Formats: sequence, C-alpha cells, structure tokens
Amino acid sequence: MASRLANVCLDAHDTFAQAKWWSEVLDDFTFDPADTEPGWNHPGAEESGLVSAEGRHLLFLKVPEDKQVKNRVHPCLRPTDRTRDEEVERLLAHGATLVHDLRDGEKGWAVLADPEGNEFCVLTRRD
Repeated sequence: MASRLANVCLDAHDTFAQAKWWSEVLDDFTFDPADTEPGWNHPGAEESGLVSAEGRHLLFLKVPEDKQVKNRVHPCLRPTDRTRDEEVERLLAHGATLVHDLRDGEKGWAVLADPEGNEFCVLTRRD
C-alpha cells in the first residue's frame, strides 16, 4: 500500500489574493467553479484553493504570522511555452521577487518568491 498526494497547502495572509496570483502563474490550475463551500475563494476567506484538470489541488490557508525562514518544501515550475529566462522575466513582471539566481547558461534554475514570500524555483523547459 502507498499514499497519493491529495493537495499542497501554502500559508497566506490573503488566501484569495494568493490563489488568484498562482492561478495566473500556473496554466493548469484554476478556481473550481463547482466549489461553492461557504468561506472559500473570496476576499477575506480563511481558505482558498485551485484545482487542475487532473484533480490536483493547491490550497492557501490563512495564518496570522509572517513567513520567518526559508520554505522547507517549495514548488518547482517548468515552463511549457517559453524559455526558463523568459518565464523568470514574466514572473518578475507579475510580482515575484528574485531570491537566488542559480542560472548558468542553459543549466541551473532561479529561486523566486511569490508576493507573500513563498519560494519556488523556475527550471529549464523540457522539449
């Protein structure tokens, strides 16, 4: 017997703003139109979430404290229709910040942070 990953949760001050930001970053995650649970997916919500066509969930949970240290778990993104560097530039223009640049020509990755400081990596594209 094994387990399957049900969802990934990110702590947030503004769950709806974070979910909206990530829905614009990830082409395969959207707000679930079938989700009518009270308290979800609106400004001021305690929880907001996105779902992919495959049923994977990305949830944002309201917490009072600020992020203090480096994430122990973080998402890694792989661009689908642009180069790694073009994707980094798109995300920076979208409000991400560069945390650590580990790019070396066609190798390596960039560590960015979303508007609330959650780190994520941008890897090279696979053709």
